[in-house]
Amino acid sequence: MPDDPKAYAADHPAIAPYVEALLAPEDAVLAEIRARSAAAGLPDIAVGPFDGRHLEVIARSAGAKRMIEVGTLGGYSAVCLARALPDDGHLHTFELEAAHAQVARESLRLAGVLDKVTIHVGPALERLADVEADGPFDLVFLDADKAGYPDYLAWAEQHVRPGGTLLADNVFRKPRGREMADVIHAFNERLAHSGLWRATFLPLEDGLAFAVRL
Repeated sequence: MPDDPKAYAADHPAIAPYVEALLAPEDAVLAEIRARSAAAGLPDIAVGPFDGRHLEVIARSAGAKRMIEVGTLGGYSAVCLARALPDDGHLHTFELEAAHAQVARESLRLAGVLDKVTIHVGPALERLADVEADGPFDLVFLDADKAGYPDYLAWAEQHVRPGGTLLADNVFRKPRGREMADVIHAFNERLAHSGLWRATFLPLEDGLAFAVRL
C-alpha cells in the first residue's frame, strides 16, 4: 500500500494488478468488442477496462434511465452504460463515422442490449437536437473530439436534469498543441468553477471528469 493513503493518485505498482484480479473488469463480451474493433481497423482509443467499470457503476449509482453518449466508436463504453439501464431506460449514442457505428451495432447486439440503445450517425452537435425532446437526461458521457468538449458541455448544461451526472474522458490527456491544451483546460475550468456543477476528477491516467448538475 502507498506510504500516503490520502494521496490523489493510487500509484503503488501493486494496486492496479490487485484491483484487476479482484474485479476482472473486462469480461469475455467486452474483450470480444475490443478485439473485433481492432480487426475492423478502428483506432485504439476505446475506454479501458477500469474506465468501463467506472461508467457502469456510476450510472447504476445515479439510477440513470435516460443517457447520452458522445463518441460511440466500437460500442465498448455504450455496452458498459447500457448494462446499467433499467428495463425502461434508454441510451442515445452519437458516432461521426458510419463504419464505426456498424461495428458498434454488432457489439450492442452481441451484448444483448441493442434494444436499449439508439445509435445516431453524424456530427453530434447537429444530431443532439434530434433527441432533446426526450430530455432532460440523467447522464451524459463525453468521449469524442476534444475540440468539441466546451460545446458538448454547454449542451449538457441545458439538457441534464438537476442532480444528473456528466462524465468526460481524457481530461488529463496530453493534448496535441497549445490550442488543444487550452480547450481542455477551459472545459475543466468551467466544469469546476461555473457554479452549475459539483465536480471531481477521478485520477485515472487520462483523467475522468465526474460532475453532478446543481
